[in-house]
Amino acid sequence: MARPSARRAALAAAVAGVGGLAAYDLSQRRHAILRNFPVVGHLRFWLEAVGPELRQYIVTDNDQERPFTRDQRRWVYTSSKRENSLTGFGTDNDLETTPDYLILKHAAFPTPGPTVPDDVEVACAKVLGAAHGRRHAFRPRSIVNLSAMSFGSLSGAAVEALNRGAALAGCLHNTGEGGVSRHHEHGGELVWQIGTGYFGCRDERGHLDLGRLVAQVQRAPIRAVEIKLSQGAKAGLGGVVPGVKVTEEIAAIRGIPVGEDCLSPPYHSAFADVDGLIDVVERIAEATGLPVGIKSAVGEQAFWDDLVARMAARGEGPDFVTVDGGEGGSGAAPLVFADHVSLPFRIGFPRVYRAFAEAGLADDVAFVGSGKLGLPGTGLLAMALGCDLVNVGREAMLSIGCIQAQRCHTGRCPTGVATQVPWLVRGLDPDLKSARCANYVVALRRELLRLALACGHAHPAAVDLDSIELVDQAGARPARERFDYRPGWGTPTDLADVADLVRAAGTPTAPTS
Repeated sequence: MARPSARRAALAAAVAGVGGLAAYDLSQRRHAILRNFPVVGHLRFWLEAVGPELRQYIVTDNDQERPFTRDQRRWVYTSSKRENSLTGFGTDNDLETTPDYLILKHAAFPTPGPTVPDDVEVACAKVLGAAHGRRHAFRPRSIVNLSAMSFGSLSGAAVEALNRGAALAGCLHNTGEGGVSRHHEHGGELVWQIGTGYFGCRDERGHLDLGRLVAQVQRAPIRAVEIKLSQGAKAGLGGVVPGVKVTEEIAAIRGIPVGEDCLSPPYHSAFADVDGLIDVVERIAEATGLPVGIKSAVGEQAFWDDLVARMAARGEGPDFVTVDGGEGGSGAAPLVFADHVSLPFRIGFPRVYRAFAEAGLADDVAFVGSGKLGLPGTGLLAMALGCDLVNVGREAMLSIGCIQAQRCHTGRCPTGVATQVPWLVRGLDPDLKSARCANYVVALRRELLRLALACGHAHPAAVDLDSIELVDQAGARPARERFDYRPGWGTPTDLADVADLVRAAGTPTAPTS
């Protein structure tokens, strides 16, 4: 039996060990969970390590969790850290019974060329604003860009990490509808999203102020302006930032009271019909010289048909159209809106693209897809459907530390991503996470290019629906038949010199621990 002195020594050693571990956890910067939850946070990593063994018997499998499965999250995590993202022993997906399971048809003789470098840069096949003669038309350097996530919904540290990551990866960073903050100005080029609250360009009554808009464009690295009509997760509702997230800084940027729910109206006061929307697009484009686009979820078809008809008649209108699927994310939304309002991307986007293609306007507009498209297979399908660019939101959040805790709406995100609580935000180190964001974006670009090459095409935009089939219990169905696309739809008719669109970049390697 141990003597009391021995027991006290053992207890003191244990306490010292726990104290030392806690001190290390609080001082290290690689893991937000350990920094915010010292010592006990190690349990999460242990459970993750033994997860595959446990899940075989008592927990869900790799493909059951939602909105992102364990396999999908693992690919984002390993890609962002530049760890081994390969898999062994074959797929564990059910290829034959999953509805509309995506199959890419590889070419017997793939496109020859050099091995795709890890740091490849794949530019957009279209020039934003060229068709309408915008003074500052430009070709986006990356087909993968960061989706709209505002400061307010996300923490300042998270926004900074994303912006710095965008600069490293050479991609665009959409501000979200919360305005341009100091956290957005760390080298990443911006797409300024303007919602119904007109944050950053509103007058005293909350209406659009073109003078303030121009002043903001002149001050920040803004390459394009996006007018938000609706969002997939809460279409027809307007934006919501819970009061627990509305700090003094956020309130000052948005011009709203501190600590109160920030509710953007579901409608724009600057226009109320399609012609009014086009008028505002042209006013902003003329005043700034920038490409101007719109973002919308897909509901009634009449809006899209009317928009296309008026654009064809006037020769004016948006330079790009961002289509958000109903499966898209949100920091806060009523459950019924998230579950039942707006069409899924695979249904909604083809309806929008078809309206433009039938009117002969598909080449005059750049199409941007969003809504769980930040994985190689779904991203390539989006491009085959006609997307020129893919925006990633929650996947980018995963790359900077999100663990899919699904507490965004509470303001208590444990990893400091979707919260304004200082001690939680402290755990997120923008230096480290910016590199991980960049690594993820570059990895997704590389995989999209590698898939395109395997299908016999030199650029993802050249992949069409003839390279894809959708499989279920009834067998395989050609994607062109499934989406009712005519030959030639979904690919730009004037694809620029691919050698100029695909080249090696220079993205730094993130630490792997």
